[in-house]
Amino acid sequence: MAEHGETQADEEEEEQVWSWGAGTDGQLGTTKLQDELLPQLLSLTSLPSISMLACGGAHVIALTSGKPPKISLIKGMLLVLVQVNILIMLFAGGKVFTWGRGSSGQLGHGDILNITLPKLVSFFDDSVITQAAAGWSHSGFVSDSGCIFTCGNGSFGQLGHGDTLSLSTPAKVSHFNNDSVKMVACGMRHSLVLFAGNQVCGFGSGKRGQLGFSSDRIKSVNLPCVVSGLKDVEVVRISANGDHSAAISADGQFFSWGRGFCGGPDVHAPQSLPSPLSFREVAVGWNHALLLTVDGEVFKLGSTLNKQPEKQQLQIDSSEALFEKVPDFDGVKVMQIAAGAEHSAAVTGKRGGAILLFLSSLHSANIKQTTFECLAENGEVKTWGWGEHGQLGLGNTNDQTSPELVSLGSIDLRTKEIKVYCGSGFTYAVKRKQELSPTSS
Repeated sequence: MAEHGETQADEEEEEQVWSWGAGTDGQLGTTKLQDELLPQLLSLTSLPSISMLACGGAHVIALTSGKPPKISLIKGMLLVLVQVNILIMLFAGGKVFTWGRGSSGQLGHGDILNITLPKLVSFFDDSVITQAAAGWSHSGFVSDSGCIFTCGNGSFGQLGHGDTLSLSTPAKVSHFNNDSVKMVACGMRHSLVLFAGNQVCGFGSGKRGQLGFSSDRIKSVNLPCVVSGLKDVEVVRISANGDHSAAISADGQFFSWGRGFCGGPDVHAPQSLPSPLSFREVAVGWNHALLLTVDGEVFKLGSTLNKQPEKQQLQIDSSEALFEKVPDFDGVKVMQIAAGAEHSAAVTGKRGGAILLFLSSLHSANIKQTTFECLAENGEVKTWGWGEHGQLGLGNTNDQTSPELVSLGSIDLRTKEIKVYCGSGFTYAVKRKQELSPTSS
């Protein structure tokens, strides 16, 4: 119990959203139609707490987490959290906000206008959306009941409705049972769906083999078709970007199909690339793929700078010839990866040595042990690759061949979690920290 005159601290989460890079279509949420070379801290008063972002060619999808608002009852009293999902719809989990380029209807608002600030997609007022994906100019949404909805550019059949029409309002893909869809991924002009039985469907452009169900060159397919070669594989994660498709299995195998990396041949059916490594996450760009191992190491396949010094053949049996370890992460556990068109990002944990160095400089005996635990979970954002639009967040437009630290404001030991998301030429970071609310004992 605190003595008279002292205060206790109740932890509340505070969320910060940062964006940088290409912004001429309003995708940065700054209201300014311009590129930003440094991270911009956004004031998104209309947007509740975020559970995930999906960044596409020039548009952004945000899903809300259902975190209730803070309401101050009486000045000086404890701030309390009141669950008001029934009364205030905006704070219900699984609501969808979109902004940025809307010229193909990909924002889902029933028009083809660009929007510079997050706007609620009213179509989903009666739905709970649990996952979303953004392609170059189309969008996909998965509900908690296992339905999938798509909107935007449909000229290659990437919406999966059996035609090539574009839609400015989301429509349910009727091919799937109402409870079967688990995840959607959107590439340049194609879509992937992970559905019941841990199997994968593809639809849209298939010219480079990215649909994964034929050895022949298929121009496009406008209805979902099962990806071949994955029947006995328990797929748990899918990824798509450009003309690439990828999947991770429950036992950590990486599968890839579509456009060849670094000038290699196109692959028209999923191939499991040989490796002793066990992967848990994959992110693909236009010319590269990032892979995160269960041990927090990052490997890459292809190039982030559209340079092709050597061809990487997927048929090679040597994993060392395929996967290259990303430099500058030695001694650091990487928590998350993201890939844009030709740039990459990663969130790291803290080095153990850095924690000890910090502890040796502390003089206060009143620091809580939980502070040390939060520090151990603290992360940093690093970026590398193509930098023409400032998407690396380093204050310039230079390309970077190795990861560089991005500054997201002052160092704060209360940081609990950082998530990073890459669009084609822009980047977002969501930073959550523990906010201390003093209360009298």
